[in-house]
Amino acid sequence: MYYILLFLTSFILTLVIKNYYIKNALFNEVNERSSHTVPTPHGGGIAIAITWFVGILYLYFIDDIDTNLFYALLIGIIISIVSFFDDIYELSAKLRIIVQSIVAIAGIYLLGGTKSLDFGLFVIENEIMTNIFSFLLIVWFINLYNFLDGINGYAGSEAIFLSVAGFLLFGGGHFIVLSVAVLGFLYWNFNKAKIFMGDVGSTLLGYNVAIFILYYNNVDSTNLWIWIILFGVFWFDATLTLIRRRLNNEQLSQAHKKHAYQRLTQSGWSHFKVTNYSIGINIVLFCIVYFISNIVIAFIISLFLLYGVMKFVDYKKKFEK
Repeated sequence: MYYILLFLTSFILTLVIKNYYIKNALFNEVNERSSHTVPTPHGGGIAIAITWFVGILYLYFIDDIDTNLFYALLIGIIISIVSFFDDIYELSAKLRIIVQSIVAIAGIYLLGGTKSLDFGLFVIENEIMTNIFSFLLIVWFINLYNFLDGINGYAGSEAIFLSVAGFLLFGGGHFIVLSVAVLGFLYWNFNKAKIFMGDVGSTLLGYNVAIFILYYNNVDSTNLWIWIILFGVFWFDATLTLIRRRLNNEQLSQAHKKHAYQRLTQSGWSHFKVTNYSIGINIVLFCIVYFISNIVIAFIISLFLLYGVMKFVDYKKKFEK
């Protein structure tokens, strides 16, 4: 019953925010990075954030979430608040990265640090190195999730997939809370979007994913690679695109439309089709993790899959120099 109430909270809040933004003509204007052509309200992530934090607070009070995980996730409220103002006032990149860095450090501290990182051929146990890696992972995932939030249902469906996969593999009410918080918003965002989540939603989701990865890595080092595989659609696209743009000597801070999902829409695919195909790839990635017990083999297979997907995207729409 509690999760149904959370879903309804997210659903109704998104509707209220959508109507408020429309009434006050607060739209996400079309620009050179946009994959949409119609100005649309963009504050739906507020509903996700409110529902999410209310949900995990309840889990904490009924003692149904690990304390370290709870506080690390709770610190994400700072990211949500700053991103809310960024959606309105377009804060400077320097201020955003400072806040993200502070939150990343706090999140790592509240998790108790990262004890070790298992890279298969070698293990890093130097906590200075492991925590630097964790810091970079959090900051990168906050930003890449924001980069990949560009078409209807894409970022929301990814969050629900990760939540469902996390629950099936590890259990935990926090995954259900996240899935229903996003699902209530996604109703208004899927296919023909009536509202976008904005930075307030996408940066929070990226932060949550990073915290899940680091928390479960501390439980078992192989979990790091399980999460890397599950999150493959997003991190592979964002990271490869960044590398390609760097090799092209492009200004990385400049807006662009070169991510895989953007190039597919440019090739003529609808947002609905791109999102559904990404869901299909995610299901395959989950099956790889679920049915292949050797995590090294699973990771290699997932890389081949993701590389094949990227070559298909290149065939549909060339990565321009």
